[in-house]
Amino acid sequence: TIRPVRRSYYDPSSAPGKGIVWEWENDSGTWTPYDMDVGITIQRAYEKQHPWVDLSAIGFCYVIDFATMGQINRQTQRKRRVRRRLDMVYPLVSGTLPTTCSAWPSHSPACSSPPGESRQPPGARAEKGTAQSSPPPRGTAGVCHPRAWWETPRWSPGSPGSAGPLAFPAGAWGPERGWGGSCISMKRLGLLFLLESGVGVPTVPVKNLTGSSPVNPALAGITGILMSAAGLPVCLTRPPKLVLHPPPVSKSEIQSIPGISHSCRKTTKKQAKKGKTPEEVLKKYLQKVRHPPDEDCTICMERLSAPSGYKGPQPAVKPDLVGKLVKCSHVFHLHCLVAMYNNGNKDGSLQCPTCKTIYGVKTGTQPPGKMEYHIIPHALPGHADCKTIRIIYNIPPGVQGPEHPNPGKSFTARGFPRHCYLPDSEKGRKVLKLLLVAWDRRLIFAIGTSSTTGESDTVIWNEIHHKTEFGSNLTGHGYPDINYLDNVLAELAAQGITEESLAQEKD
Repeated sequence: TIRPVRRSYYDPSSAPGKGIVWEWENDSGTWTPYDMDVGITIQRAYEKQHPWVDLSAIGFCYVIDFATMGQINRQTQRKRRVRRRLDMVYPLVSGTLPTTCSAWPSHSPACSSPPGESRQPPGARAEKGTAQSSPPPRGTAGVCHPRAWWETPRWSPGSPGSAGPLAFPAGAWGPERGWGGSCISMKRLGLLFLLESGVGVPTVPVKNLTGSSPVNPALAGITGILMSAAGLPVCLTRPPKLVLHPPPVSKSEIQSIPGISHSCRKTTKKQAKKGKTPEEVLKKYLQKVRHPPDEDCTICMERLSAPSGYKGPQPAVKPDLVGKLVKCSHVFHLHCLVAMYNNGNKDGSLQCPTCKTIYGVKTGTQPPGKMEYHIIPHALPGHADCKTIRIIYNIPPGVQGPEHPNPGKSFTARGFPRHCYLPDSEKGRKVLKLLLVAWDRRLIFAIGTSSTTGESDTVIWNEIHHKTEFGSNLTGHGYPDINYLDNVLAELAAQGITEESLAQEKD
């Protein structure tokens, strides 16, 4: 099957020209890039510092909110997270772009040069002391050219910022005369026009060109051969490197954080709470409703005027009683709320299943471990005006407790100790203080199935994102990220951790 393909050029000031990609989070928790035109529209609004952009003008029923970095469906109001990546390497070109398609050579048959006549493309420089090129072989359509075409190429071998480019011009491995003879086909004529017009050379990012593994260099060579066969010059460059950790830091350079006591926190196994039944806990957050509204209970999906449809272990509550949560005023069967509480962490808190409002102090199921934090004398990308707060989490493997998915079964702890980074700014220290509250409430980690490896019964992050890259942002977990601190404050608030929590912890 043969299908047509096309190659698009984008302005260097556009999102793809800068290597910027906008992505949205799908239902599986992985990230999907927007179409190129959509990404360009989003980036244009972002650069103009608009608070949001409506995509309905380009045919999509979504609004992108830059304050929360979220995508909102205008019809269903469903929200998804979005992110902006700065690490995508695109094929770069140099020089001016062609303005119209008519600038390219057509595919009509080429004219043969009369014997003894040399047709030199505009701007080419004849080689001193070189005779005119010989005519094409009889019956061959082509254009004769001087050898100077090959000796004075108009492209630069490498793109700005590339580390050690390796240039493989098309035809370089052909006969000594460069283009495989004195005449060239229309395919190569198009290439010559591209070079003469200053459009430049595409660059193909290939990792680990100088590494010990023979695989990637071999792929680089294959790529060069295939692109050369298509009549394209090739320039293989190395992409930016992943920088997970800062330069080495001595103990004397490590500083404690002003305003925060100690430099280490530990958690122990959860202590069982005694004395209060689920009914007693919920009584603090509910008001009884004598005349239920004509709507469904969003837990069991039965009408509130009918008995609860919950079929699991039966709580000691009548199935037809209805209650209203005092803060958010959402209404449920008491039977359903008690069952939901019994299936949760049973820590004395309750979270509305409709709006996620938290009642009481929410705690998690994080296994025992240690959290260290201090200042190191290096700056993060985008935060050159301050030092860096380094957080080190360390959780050993162990056995799951009664609050975990599989009590009595062992769990693994991969990738520990995990190093995370915050700017040592006023807002960075505020985030650290709230992370300490989250750690004490066992909300940073949980035990579950890893979305990265698929491994079950292992320690995973628990919906509070951390930056684990120090000097790059290749995975989206690094800097610069101008919205990260605001985003993580919003994630902490969703767990019930705000500045009010700091006052509660002191009390």
